[in-house]
Amino acid sequence: MNSNQAFKILTKASNTNDARIICRKIFGQKEKLNILESLKIFIAAKKLKRGIPVAKIIREKWFYGLSFYTNKYTLDPRPDSETLVEAVLQSQNYKNLKILDLGTGTGCLICSIVKNLPDAMGIGIDKSYRAICVANKNVKKLGLKNKIKILHMNFNKPLSFAPKSFDIIISNPPYIANNDKRVNLGASHDPKIALYAGTDGLDAYYTIAKNARILLKSNGRIFLEIGINQGKKVREIFTKNNWKFVKSYKDLSGIERVLEFI
Repeated sequence: MNSNQAFKILTKASNTNDARIICRKIFGQKEKLNILESLKIFIAAKKLKRGIPVAKIIREKWFYGLSFYTNKYTLDPRPDSETLVEAVLQSQNYKNLKILDLGTGTGCLICSIVKNLPDAMGIGIDKSYRAICVANKNVKKLGLKNKIKILHMNFNKPLSFAPKSFDIIISNPPYIANNDKRVNLGASHDPKIALYAGTDGLDAYYTIAKNARILLKSNGRIFLEIGINQGKKVREIFTKNNWKFVKSYKDLSGIERVLEFI
């Protein structure tokens, strides 16, 4: 098989953009593919026809200018979530930040923030052991082992950190209602525990609003990604738990995507 044949097979299975990404990953600039590379092309084409996202096929997704390993046990990093990274980087005006990431998944949020804040240190937690393995792989890959620790913990329960340990808490929690039918085919290949959060999609926010305050320093802030049209309800949840709303941030589509509280 040559490179043109491989490209045509993948394009027929999906589109030219997906084909280009997979070709680059499997054989780079080569004109002639070996047997193993040809087999990978056929396997990738079958997966594309089943609606499996490219990131799940090549096990890589770029996020905030960084390459992250991803697999079926983690939510693929999404451009919308870069809004949270931008929000933290824009708002911080002091050094030596200590940051906690609740439900770290691939680690894309904490890694992207710490990579851009030389003095910052981070801890990412997740209840999924398999997600923890992915996050640790990304921390090592990005040269952040001395700056970020990944721990197997469940933020739905009280956390064993000392009070007032963190300057910033971040989270992209599950926020899809259990019966929401709008989840696209690609998202159906993500782990359900990273997507769904009760009948209204707000379970994680209730838990975070209740348990996170004690972990923040007196001037600490929390940044949360939210789903479409969830801003009002999430603000109400946090206000009732004695948080003060600071600011909301919109994603590139103009949708309210991140809320900041103190």
